Amino acid sequence: MGRIAFVFSGQGAQHPGMSRDLYEKYDSVKKIFEDAEKIRPGITEMCHFGDSESLKQTENTQPCLYLADLAAALALKQEGILPDGAAGFSLGEIAALAFAGVFDISEGFEIVCRRGELMGEENRKFDTGMAAILKLDNAAIESVAEKYENVYPVNYNCPGQLVVSGLREEIAAFSDEIKSIGGRVLPLAVSGAFHSPYMNGAAEKFGQYLDDRDFGTPNIPVYSNFTALPYSKDEKIPNMLRSQMNHPVRWEETIRNMAEDGFDTFIEAGVGNTLKKLISKTLPDAKTFAVEDISSLEKAVSELKNQ
Repeated sequence: MGRIAFVFSGQGAQHPGMSRDLYEKYDSVKKIFEDAEKIRPGITEMCHFGDSESLKQTENTQPCLYLADLAAALALKQEGILPDGAAGFSLGEIAALAFAGVFDISEGFEIVCRRGELMGEENRKFDTGMAAILKLDNAAIESVAEKYENVYPVNYNCPGQLVVSGLREEIAAFSDEIKSIGGRVLPLAVSGAFHSPYMNGAAEKFGQYLDDRDFGTPNIPVYSNFTALPYSKDEKIPNMLRSQMNHPVRWEETIRNMAEDGFDTFIEAGVGNTLKKLISKTLPDAKTFAVEDISSLEKAVSELKNQ
């Protein structure tokens, strides 16, 4: 086995009850929720018992998913599984940075709460959304998107999958055209046009908020959505996280770069198995796992320790 990477889930994977059984079993997980309650009372109830519609709202999604991401990572750590590097999809990048010691988990929680608030405020200014486009290559999707003033390719997920953001009205027309050339369109369970110019206002305010904070250096390599490369020692983290909000997520390129750097085992820490699937499509020979609860944790730990 080569190098192990933890990859942290992003928005769209959230669901009621996430991380609840990990919270009940692991003291390290319970502690991060207790600390988060001091910052935002009621977040544990929201994460474990909130309804799907409430969890879909960005202001709620981001802090809940951040905690669920780190709950899975801390449970893995407690079971003796440690990563050699990390990456996170969009919001998940902040969980990756927290796990790598750039800031403590409580400060990371404050950061994602503010990020969610700012993005939620921006969402309410426009009727926007996102959709995943399947079965076409990137060039074909980009060519169609160029015809629409307010549709942007934003998440380069894996071969045959690219996500667009934009105005709902234009995404509807764009989607019809995509279907006419053989593509498949899947609307995403998010409440805004993330990683597009519709996040410019939020990105600027977020950068100003982060500029007041001091950050450390990652204790393991953490790969950036914005550059698809590891953060360097002289990287200005506020600039990177601000730029990530209104620029595309280069996920496929990130995973390929990680493979070139010797990573061959990827564990999705958080919710669902979306990243696991994307990585398998990008690197068919990679070992992939997804950990979100006790059952998936036990399965992953057993297989990893028996390799």
